[in-house]
Amino acid sequence: MSSAPAWPTVAAEPEDRVDGRRAAAVHRVRDFLVDNADTVHALLCEISTHRAARYEIESTIATLDGALDEVATHRPGRVPRLAAFMPSNVILYSYALYLLVPALYTERLVFRPSSRVKDQMCRLHALLAEQHRLPITLSTASQREFLQDHVSPADVVVFTGAYANAEQIRARLSPGQLFLFLGSGVNPFVVAPGADVERAARDALAIRVLNTGQDCLGPDLFSVHESLLDPFVDALVGELKGLRYGPYTDPDADFGPIFYENALEDGAQFLARNRGGIVHGGHVDFRARRLDPTVVVGDEVTPRTHVPEFFAPIFNVASYRDEDALAATLTTGTFTERALGSSVYGHAPALVQALRRRTTVTLDTTLLSIDDGNAPFGGYGRMANYISDGQEVRAEPVLVSKAVAAYRPGGDR
Repeated sequence: MSSAPAWPTVAAEPEDRVDGRRAAAVHRVRDFLVDNADTVHALLCEISTHRAARYEIESTIATLDGALDEVATHRPGRVPRLAAFMPSNVILYSYALYLLVPALYTERLVFRPSSRVKDQMCRLHALLAEQHRLPITLSTASQREFLQDHVSPADVVVFTGAYANAEQIRARLSPGQLFLFLGSGVNPFVVAPGADVERAARDALAIRVLNTGQDCLGPDLFSVHESLLDPFVDALVGELKGLRYGPYTDPDADFGPIFYENALEDGAQFLARNRGGIVHGGHVDFRARRLDPTVVVGDEVTPRTHVPEFFAPIFNVASYRDEDALAATLTTGTFTERALGSSVYGHAPALVQALRRRTTVTLDTTLLSIDDGNAPFGGYGRMANYISDGQEVRAEPVLVSKAVAAYRPGGDR
C-alpha cells in the first residue's frame, strides 16, 4: 500500500479550533492504516474486491491527512452529540468521513452499522478504536432503539442509505437538529461527438466495474451519441472480454461475486426483462453469486424512462441524437430528483451547462477523479443528498464540517 503525504503538524492549527489530543488520535489511526494496511485490507476483502479495498484504504489515509485543514477551512462549531447510520459498503472510508474527522469538533459520537456488514464493522471499529480511543461508540441496537436512545438527543444526525428511509427518520426529528442525508444518483455517463471513444470505454469499465459494480458512483446510464454508439460498444466489449473473475482476495481479479443479495437479484431481473438488448455478458450464477459484466443497449431515454439503480456490473447503454433533447431529459423528473454526479466525454457545451446546474460534472474523466473526502460532494437532487435543519431542506453537495458551520448557527463556537 502507498502512503499519503505526511500529516500536518498539530501546532499549525489554532488551539481553540481542534483539541490537540483528538488531532493526535486521528493521526494515530492514519499511521495505523499505513503501517498495518495488510490487516485492514484483509478485513475489507470480506466485502470488497482486492483493488477496491486498496483504493478505499488510500482514500481514507488521504482524508485523514486533510482533516485538520478541512476543519480549519470551514470552522465548524462544537457539536455535543452526533449519531450516524453507516452504509453497507466503503465501511472504512465512511468511518473516517462520518466519525473520525467529525470527532475533531464533536464531543460524543455513536453509530449504527448496516446489518449487512455488522460483523465486519464491529471488527473494524475494534481495530481502530484501540488506536484512537475517542468517544466513538458502536451501537448494535435495533433501529427503533437507536432512534429513541441516540438519534433523538443528537445535535447532528448523518444518514447514508435509501431516500425513503431517510425521510422516515427526518420526520421524527425536532427543529434544530441538523440532518445530513447521503444517498445515490443516476450519475449519467455521456459520450458526445468528439470523444476519445477508446478512453471513454476504458473509463466506463473502471468506474462501473469498481468493486464488481457495488459502488454508489457507478453510472446507471450510459448515453452515447448515435454516431458513436457502435464504436463505443465495440470498444467497451473489447475491454470487457479481457476481464478476469476471481475471489475478492485475488489481486489479479477484475471482478468477483456479488456480496449484496438484493443487488444480485435486482440485476438478474433487469437482465431478464431486457434480454433482447444484451450484446455482451448476461451470465448469472446464483449459486456462486456471480453476475458477469453485461452490456445492454436499449432505447433512447425520455423524461419518463425509469433508470434503476445498479449495484452490479451492468452497462445500461442508450443512444441519443440531439444534445438539447438529452439535456432536457437529464434535468427533468426523476433525473433531477436523483441528480448527484455526471461525466461528459467529448464536446457538448449546452449539455454540460445544463448538467452543472444540477450535478457535479467531470469532463473526460470519471467521478472517481474528484472523490475528495475533505470536500463537499454530491449534487442538487433531493433523492441524492440533502441537508435539513428542521425548517428547510437543502439539496446540495454535503461535507459534514461545512454543513455544521453553515447550518448549525446555534452551535458552540
